[in-house]
Amino acid sequence: MSHLYDTHLHLDLFPQMDKIIETITRDKIYTLGVTNLPPLYLKLRDKINNKYIRIALGFHPELLNQYKHYIPVMWELLPDCKYIGEVGLDYKSGENRALQKSFFEELIHKCDALQDRILSVHTRNSAEDAISIIGNHFRGSIILHWFSGKQTDLSRAINQGNYFSINYAMCISKKGEELILRVPKERILLETDAPFVRYNNSNFTPQYIPEIIHAISRTWGDDFERTKDQLWANFKKLLQNTSSTDSD
Repeated sequence: MSHLYDTHLHLDLFPQMDKIIETITRDKIYTLGVTNLPPLYLKLRDKINNKYIRIALGFHPELLNQYKHYIPVMWELLPDCKYIGEVGLDYKSGENRALQKSFFEELIHKCDALQDRILSVHTRNSAEDAISIIGNHFRGSIILHWFSGKQTDLSRAINQGNYFSINYAMCISKKGEELILRVPKERILLETDAPFVRYNNSNFTPQYIPEIIHAISRTWGDDFERTKDQLWANFKKLLQNTSSTDSD
């Protein structure tokens, strides 16, 4: 077994998606394909039938205002979706914060009632609000994707029991390395966030996931195999919160 996985991949944003799927299948990479809108989720879900890929129902916060007519579709699909993402808050532009907050609050409330959902959450310039909305008793699993909040926000997120997904760009930044050291080892997961991360002057793809593991192992001061085993154990524990057997 390869013991490789990816908790945040924008599969539908690759022009040659079939080649990425070939890599995922060849290398046995258990993959969460996040989406940015409900209709994109439906399109990808209906197209892909692969034992290593699960498609997540998403609604990116930056698209909420423009596509708010899809919000009822999100709620209609939600009960049948174990995996939710990309969702969250994004305050970079300073616009539509009220809509973003109200949507995310309702999403968290609905997912809490469903109890076993796994969410990949975006928190750019909004970690304090996102963590407050998630709260301390969420009945599911939260993966904070590319987390860049303040130290106080990080401490609160750790205390809530959230996971943190790490990509290559985070591994080679000072702030990212500090996060890797501060978060308990058992709460760290792998992500590519491909195709938004660069590697060797090209887009990062799933075939380079071992480079993330190598980088984390260097930061931890541990060897590659022990780091890989720890990260795989974290992923297995994440899935134990659902009835899924995707990584068996």
